[in-house]
Amino acid sequence: MKANDFDQKFDQGSEDIVDDLDLSTAHRVNQDPKRINVDFPAWVVESLDREAARIGVTRQSIIKVWLVERLKAEAVHKLPDNTQPH
Repeated sequence: MKANDFDQKFDQGSEDIVDDLDLSTAHRVNQDPKRINVDFPAWVVESLDREAARIGVTRQSIIKVWLVERLKAEAVHKLPDNTQPH
């Protein structure tokens, strides 16, 4: 199927386009992992470990969740007046 035909089918909305997609090659943009190393003082690691154990997740998981939450909050805070996030 040509791109124009696919676009037209999508724009019309009368047919399901999922069967026209090759989902085996689909991926989310900007979701490829990238490894970094971060040094924390021992007390920070111990605090992270306690909190992670309390809620039943790994240290890495809690760091990821907290960083993403903070980045989202910062992004909302920096929006121009009268603009709401989607």
